[in-house]
Amino acid sequence: MKDEYDFSQGKRGAVASTKGKTRITIMLDDAVIDAARTVAENEGFGYQTVINNTLRHALLDAEKHDQDDPLQFSKGITAADLKSLEKRLSAAAVEIRRVLEPDAKP
Repeated sequence: MKDEYDFSQGKRGAVASTKGKTRITIMLDDAVIDAARTVAENEGFGYQTVINNTLRHALLDAEKHDQDDPLQFSKGITAADLKSLEKRLSAAAVEIRRVLEPDAKP
């Protein structure tokens, strides 16, 4: 270890790259976070990665299957939209668990 280090070219801020990601604050149900943490611990990923992948999968799947009836986020979300999204997220979580299982067969 050096006696002195030169930080004259150093920059303040987060060390992690923010390319393609945005830091947000979001309120999630405790059960959702607990489930994500459980999946993350079993699979060796971070729980935020599990949540991100679940959301991505659900939204991309929604685009594929609901071309006739897309969610209208810009006009507001209805109770039916939320229930539909909840079902898709649940199905996506099940699929992620299935795919990430060590004995999973394609």
